[in-house]
Amino acid sequence: MVLVVVMGVSGSGKTTVGSRLAAKLGWKFYDADDYHSPENKKKMAEGIPLNDEDRIPWLCALHDILRREDAFGQDAILACSALKKMYRYVLLSGAFAIASNQPEEPGENEALKILFVHLDGPTDIIAGRLEKRGGHFMPPELLKSQFDTLEPPSAPENFITVSLEKSLPEIVLEIESIIFQGEAFLE
Repeated sequence: MVLVVVMGVSGSGKTTVGSRLAAKLGWKFYDADDYHSPENKKKMAEGIPLNDEDRIPWLCALHDILRREDAFGQDAILACSALKKMYRYVLLSGAFAIASNQPEEPGENEALKILFVHLDGPTDIIAGRLEKRGGHFMPPELLKSQFDTLEPPSAPENFITVSLEKSLPEIVLEIESIIFQGEAFLE
C-alpha cells in the first residue's frame, strides 16, 4: 500500500501530475483544493494568503482521508501544497503533530508512511502557468506568498524532488519508477 502526496506551490502542476499518475496506476486521487472551506476559498479569491489557523483544520481533514485509505490498504495520491514541514507533519500524524511538533505518534496511531513528491521549478514558469489558468480561486498574486511560506522537504522526511521543467509524461514516469523501485520508502 502506497500513499503519495504531490506537493508544491500553486501552479506547480500538483493536480495535473497527481491525477495523471493516479489514472496510470489505477489508484485513488484526491485534490486537497476540493476540501478547503468556503471561508478559505473566499480569502484566497480576495488575494489574502491563508495562515496556519486557516490551514490546520483542512490538513487534519486530509490526514483523516489518508488514514482511511491506509486502513483499507488502498493506494492513493493526494495533490496538496504541503508548503511547511509542520503541514507535512499534520498529514503524517494528524492533530498529534500540532501539539508535539513531531511527525511520529507513539502507540496505535503511528505516523502514516507517505512519499512526498515536491514539484519544483523556476518562479517565472510557475507564474506563467498561473496567468493562463482560469476559474481557480487562487489568484496569481498570491504566488510570492506561497514561495515565502515554502519550506522544501529535507532529511529525514521521505521525499523526492522532481523538476517541473520536464514534460508531463517524463514527470509521471520518474515518480512511477521511484515508487516501484521502492527507493522512496524508509523501512
